Amino acid sequence: MSKFTEEMYETARTSDRGLVTGEPDAPVRHTWGEIHTVARRMAGGLAAAGIGHGDAVGVLAGQPVDIAPAVQATWMRGASVTMLHQPTPRTDLIAWAADTEAILTMIAAHAVIVGEPFEAAAPLLKERGIRVVTVKELRTGDDIDPIETAETDIALQQLTSGSTGTPKAVQITHRNFYVNAYAMIDRIKFDRADDVMISWLPLFHDMGMVGFLSVPMQYGAEVVSVTPLEFLRRPLVWAELIEKYRGTVTAAPNFAYALLARRLRQADDGAVDLSSIRYMWNGAEPVDPDTMTTLAADGARFGLNATALTPVYGMAETTLAVSVPDAGHGLVLDTVDAELLEAMGRAVPATRGHVRRLATLGYLVDNLEGRVVDTDNQELPARGVGVIQVRGDAVTPGYVTVDGFVPAQDEDGWLDTGDIGYFTEEGLVVVCGRIKDVIIMGGRNIYPTDIERAAARVDGVRPGNAVAVRIDAGDKRESFAVVVESGGFEDHAEVERIEHEVAHVVFGEVGVRPRRVAVLGPGSIPKTSSGKLRRTHTLALL
Repeated sequence: MSKFTEEMYETARTSDRGLVTGEPDAPVRHTWGEIHTVARRMAGGLAAAGIGHGDAVGVLAGQPVDIAPAVQATWMRGASVTMLHQPTPRTDLIAWAADTEAILTMIAAHAVIVGEPFEAAAPLLKERGIRVVTVKELRTGDDIDPIETAETDIALQQLTSGSTGTPKAVQITHRNFYVNAYAMIDRIKFDRADDVMISWLPLFHDMGMVGFLSVPMQYGAEVVSVTPLEFLRRPLVWAELIEKYRGTVTAAPNFAYALLARRLRQADDGAVDLSSIRYMWNGAEPVDPDTMTTLAADGARFGLNATALTPVYGMAETTLAVSVPDAGHGLVLDTVDAELLEAMGRAVPATRGHVRRLATLGYLVDNLEGRVVDTDNQELPARGVGVIQVRGDAVTPGYVTVDGFVPAQDEDGWLDTGDIGYFTEEGLVVVCGRIKDVIIMGGRNIYPTDIERAAARVDGVRPGNAVAVRIDAGDKRESFAVVVESGGFEDHAEVERIEHEVAHVVFGEVGVRPRRVAVLGPGSIPKTSSGKLRRTHTLALL
């Protein structure tokens, strides 16, 4: 039996920790033992449906109380899980069904587990010849034992961001799961008896699925899990759950912390108590230091300890975690000369002149090596800016694509992350941006994240909804445009003000004016299923 599944079943037998779902209206708690009991019946249902060792299973469900036993049941059968992209009220269901069929064909799925609130999509899948088993049906299956699993078995096939058009899935093995789980647990010194995890993250994204479901289910951690919809309806519910359950560990992308800071600023004294939190991970998208300092200030009167605010670095290709700061370090900034960073590829510390304040993302987790290389794949010294590469037992063997398996590692085991960054002398990781998104102007590397952070500071721009996109002028000289969302997009005077201020603050930040600033309505900017900005798709809106 793999260490991952062996520990998960041992947790079910011995742990009194569990999963709380149904907040804020109808909370219910299930121990991991109770979830395992349900999973045993669901495994029987999967066996009756012909699911066995090495098979691939898609999961389309929105409720954590359904997803937890469904994925454990799949692992009990020695099969792999793929969390499918979830349709929204604005989704074209015919196009979604076609995209989903392409994904299921790519992973050679034997069946799809469908649960609420997506049972209405089952007929669309069946019309395309896709075998569907519902959560309700599986719960009535025969109680069976798990089959043997190996460390090299695939546990998760995580769809990459934006993979609906050209699908690709990261293959995560049982060994990957186990190694990365303890890399995170050991780094933050997680205490089963006292620590409580709070999450609203979507379980089709790796930070939610791995960090706040599979790891707690394997290790025996207490976790409170609500749907993203509950957070988006009322962001303060996140803080209320932290108070109610004395939460100690939570995580979210940067935009969510900007929303939380705004709600705390508007809240009355004593509205919530955030003094229990010791880790607020900020990951999944670029970290804006201004967001973190604003949240620290707005959260102080609610007992929020600023050292809990923790920028981290992770990706599906390493199962989840790449680097995490030690406990109590909080936000550590690296202030460097902006011109040397952009023109020379060197992160030289500076205190005066044109500088960049970059969030450090902690140290590499245990059992993971890292290096930074130049365009000739030669390793760079500390503060040399190049492509970050990592290797270790948590790194995926590769991807499944429409053209078959594609290795993720080179002959020496290194994974090219696609991220540009550097290591400080102390070994802290700093990420500047994605190599594919860098804007090259006059020999300078301009990072879209710098432009987007500046634009987001303009009053009226929705948090997390500013995008910088490259524009080719036709003579191999690049330029860029900035697209932002605003609730005032129908007010001509407001739009003109935002356009002018965005251009002004961007010039002040990077020394170059955007060729164009576009102000769009809420929901206009394309994003991936996990909420990341889709820069290349945004260009089509101009």
